[in-house]
Amino acid sequence: MDFKNVLIFGDSYSTFAGYIPDGFAVYYSENGSGETDVSKVSETWWYQLLKESNSELIQNNSWSGSTVCYTGYDGDCSETSSFICRLNKLACAGFFEKNEINTVFVFGGTNDSWANSPIGELKYSDWQKDDLFSVLPAFCFFINKLKDILPRADIVCIINTELKPEITDGFKSACEHFGIKQVVLNDIDKLGGHPTVKGMTQIKNQILNSLS
Repeated sequence: MDFKNVLIFGDSYSTFAGYIPDGFAVYYSENGSGETDVSKVSETWWYQLLKESNSELIQNNSWSGSTVCYTGYDGDCSETSSFICRLNKLACAGFFEKNEINTVFVFGGTNDSWANSPIGELKYSDWQKDDLFSVLPAFCFFINKLKDILPRADIVCIINTELKPEITDGFKSACEHFGIKQVVLNDIDKLGGHPTVKGMTQIKNQILNSLS
């Protein structure tokens, strides 16, 4: 399987020091990563996936602690770390004109669940800014914008374990509505809520098995 040119939108699960944009918060690094045993970039789910699929990483746009929606741990993150803000910044910077993207992996929702962000309801059009402070309408907005920007790219949503059920079910329904691929993870080995080396390999394997 070849995903070709890959863009990742993620949170702590997808970070590694030196492999995300400058200024983005990082969780995993060579100095050790919280409570897990991950200490090499080659142990991350995405590095393993790219290597095994002979694909190229164009950008890993991942920010530790980030939410998809505009409500983060410290309140309003509409202009800083939210997935939507980061997508808007890439679009405004001409990133998508300068780079060919064939596959986008979207791996979020964990912090929306942990931060108790408002969940809201699925909404597929006519979004207002206030809608984007809630998880489900924000996710729909984000996917819709990605599809508008990259109509020929494959978009893959990775849905974590242990999310609030309303978020898991909402993400699944939104993926079906937009006709994008979804990988629903199961039984990932974690410490401190984050994947271990074993968990990272499990994520990679489940993605490959689901998409093969």
